[in-house]
Amino acid sequence: MTHIAFASGFDSLSGFQEAFQRYFGASPTERDASTPIRVDRFGTPLGPMLVAATDTHLCLLEFVDRRLLPNQVKRLRTHLNAAFVPGRNDLIAQTEREIGEYFEGKRRDFAIPLVAPGTEFQKTVWEALTRIPYGETMSYGELATAIGRPGAVRAVGTTNGLNALAIVVPCQRVVGADGKLVGYGGGLWRKERLLELEESVVSGKPVE
Repeated sequence: MTHIAFASGFDSLSGFQEAFQRYFGASPTERDASTPIRVDRFGTPLGPMLVAATDTHLCLLEFVDRRLLPNQVKRLRTHLNAAFVPGRNDLIAQTEREIGEYFEGKRRDFAIPLVAPGTEFQKTVWEALTRIPYGETMSYGELATAIGRPGAVRAVGTTNGLNALAIVVPCQRVVGADGKLVGYGGGLWRKERLLELEESVVSGKPVE
């Protein structure tokens, strides 16, 4: 446990245990690991990301400073009925590798199997997000029309904000009707940087 704490960037084991308690509802040693969701974090050019995966599906990928992250964890814990435990598995390693390739401008699509529990409407919106082409954007209204619900723009925006799989489910590609950047849980500055990265790759400019 001490090794995991320091490898995750914490200065002490107690700090790691406190953070784990805050996010996952129990200390690492209190969780029943019979059906575990492994939890780790890794660095990116835009800051560290928290990643969580079962042995078969990625279920959480988000920047660690996102304000709604505890709520996302609580929702996943309820829907998946599984214990969060610190550690890594093959899917977490694959996620870190593919996200690294994305930031290097070498990857446009992800091969990571995903699970995103929610209502049928929410699942429809999240699936539609994955079909927005790399380097392109779509307005909330256009996304609502694309799923056959043109009158549900506000609900689409809310669902977009509940996305727990940042970058791999590219909610950063949804913008306001006037093209302005709005509504990104990881911070608008990150949304801007992600879109700039994709535009740079598509245009053939060097990735900064």
